[in-house]
Amino acid sequence: MNVVNHHQSLPHTLLSTLKTFASQGNLRSAFLTYSLLTTHLPSSSSLLLLRALASLLLPCISSKSLRLAQPLHSLILSLAHHQHPLLAPMLVDLYASCARFNDAYLALQDSNSSTPGGASRQAIFAYKRMVGEGAVQPHVFTYTSVLKACSVERDLEYGWWVHSTIDYACLRGNLRVQTSLVSMYLKCGRLDVARSLFEKMPLRNVVSWNCMISGYAAKGMSEEALELFERMARNGDHPNVVTWNIIATMHLHLGNYKGVLDLISKMASRGVGVGPVTVLIGLTACSRADFGSYGKVIHGFTIRRCHDEVENVKNAMITMYSRCKYPEYAFNLFLSAKDKSVVTWNAMITGFSDLDKFEEAGFVFREMLAYGFEPNEVTILSILSICARMSNLQHGRELHCYILRRATIDDHLSFFHNSLLHLYTKSGKVLEAQRLFDSMDVNDKFAYTSLISGYARQGRGQEALKLFEEMILYGMKPDHTTMLVVLSACTVSRFVPEGQQLFKMMVQEYGISPQMEHFHCMVDLFGRAGLIDEANKVITKMPFDPSPGIWRSLLWACRKEGNVEIGEWAADNLLEFGPHELELSAATVESMIELVARGCMNLVENIRCRGCI
Repeated sequence: MNVVNHHQSLPHTLLSTLKTFASQGNLRSAFLTYSLLTTHLPSSSSLLLLRALASLLLPCISSKSLRLAQPLHSLILSLAHHQHPLLAPMLVDLYASCARFNDAYLALQDSNSSTPGGASRQAIFAYKRMVGEGAVQPHVFTYTSVLKACSVERDLEYGWWVHSTIDYACLRGNLRVQTSLVSMYLKCGRLDVARSLFEKMPLRNVVSWNCMISGYAAKGMSEEALELFERMARNGDHPNVVTWNIIATMHLHLGNYKGVLDLISKMASRGVGVGPVTVLIGLTACSRADFGSYGKVIHGFTIRRCHDEVENVKNAMITMYSRCKYPEYAFNLFLSAKDKSVVTWNAMITGFSDLDKFEEAGFVFREMLAYGFEPNEVTILSILSICARMSNLQHGRELHCYILRRATIDDHLSFFHNSLLHLYTKSGKVLEAQRLFDSMDVNDKFAYTSLISGYARQGRGQEALKLFEEMILYGMKPDHTTMLVVLSACTVSRFVPEGQQLFKMMVQEYGISPQMEHFHCMVDLFGRAGLIDEANKVITKMPFDPSPGIWRSLLWACRKEGNVEIGEWAADNLLEFGPHELELSAATVESMIELVARGCMNLVENIRCRGCI
């Protein structure tokens, strides 16, 4: 069977044709193609429709064609897509480019009602009108405000244009405007332009330095950020606590947790004011690296500096002690918190959950409800995760009902649905999972992955592959986890050709490097099908040493097929793992003993050394 149809479906082909006509300015053919597209479009393909409408709007904007755009706007209104984040800003741009400011403002109002950052769009629009009419001369505050709006919107095109309109004297003589320009280009991803402007600045202050350093740090460009940090000190512009925090945060994001703690120690020794923000960075580093001893030192420091009563700091300490496996310290801090917020309760629930202390997490959750706190999205996701790991369907269903009753969590509904899907599939309730999946407004990659996993667990490979094909058809790109569950479906159902094709596609089409688990799936797939030589080839071509699980799968397959030679090789490699790395199960030992019975006498001594016989 074909796992994925490599030829585009008719709607996708028509959309591609429409885009071509639109880009060529052939609007008549583009609109005719749109009419044809709507007759062949499935009712669930709203994303394709939105892309088609956006493709039609683009040439209308560039040609300032109101004659075609206004009927298109009417069509968008009739489809109730006028507030969609993809189309609403385009409608604003259309009318603004045609100097129809009243219509643009009305479109902007629709955009603001549904789109975060609507105020930023409004600032850009107001500036464009100011410059167009020429009635009011912009000043420093105007420039910094509109540049900040461009930064928020990540709108480089408008940013370029605003830059071109700034009065030269103001640009040369005002540090705030220069720094705002540097910040805008950094936020819009043009580090080269930002650095060029930064180097041309006749004067710099600590804000300018921090702006440029944070731009490099945000991109993980540690060498450039550190070079500027050191140069700043050499130039006599002493780094302030914000500068140090930027560098510390950069180390944190790069996983250099020891570097974070060394930097904080240096800050303290140089008399830089270590405030709550720095403490939070340090506690996060300790949490991620399991540096409990360092965490205790920071805890002592916060008490001396009276930062321990800051809510975020206390919550971070609870998290740190939980992740560093000091649950009693975490719980004592939790009990000592005078004014617990929902975040504090969540920190303790998550802390116990991370340590697999599900009963304790449940106790804290019940106490939270008893004290009158209403669970938020984080609470519900944490409890759903616990239910999934415990396969506790009863509590999971209760939470499902709770979610359906609450009107305030619509913005996070997809997260809850995905967690519920995970719970139902892990508990073997694939029918309930399918019903939930079908009821969801939007099925994302995570929803598909959960449902594919559920069908894979039940050996229903056909359904799993059908879902995967559907996911690809809707333009979603699989990740490592998706490929793992769909390969598992092939393994359980013994779909060898399909599994081989998927493994090849994973590398060649989706650009995913196979991990240990993917190789394990392939070895298991060939082993279950009795293709020992193929399984052997997978192992010999792996770019890293096989795990014990891979050798175990090969051993069991050899036992079933009676392949003594490769079975002995698998057993020898399995026995090379020390007792702390591998605990031999009874089934594995039986497989080895059976190989001995078939003539692999060399295994006897190895098995005896492990105390198995």
